[in-house]
Amino acid sequence: MSYLYIYSPVALIEYKDAVGWYYLRSKKAAENFVIAIGRKIENICADPFLYRKTYKNFRETSIKKYPYYLVYFVDETERTVIITSVYHHKRNPQKKYIK
Repeated sequence: MSYLYIYSPVALIEYKDAVGWYYLRSKKAAENFVIAIGRKIENICADPFLYRKTYKNFRETSIKKYPYYLVYFVDETERTVIITSVYHHKRNPQKKYIK
């Protein structure tokens, strides 16, 4: 049985900003970004412990063809994946887990 997922408020803003950035450059790039994020979330929800733990209880994975990480943690009691960040690779990595 797969897990549900939710975005933290910060992650949702980061996600919308990224989609908007791609949309200003190319509608197709924005659509493909949304599809790539959706597929990665499906993979995470199917097996949330598949990806590496990087800091305390946070896990992360890269988005194929896009310079972003999805950072998340798993609430096992609620069977929920909480996406805490849609983090661009060039941002300061020391701020990746500060929420």
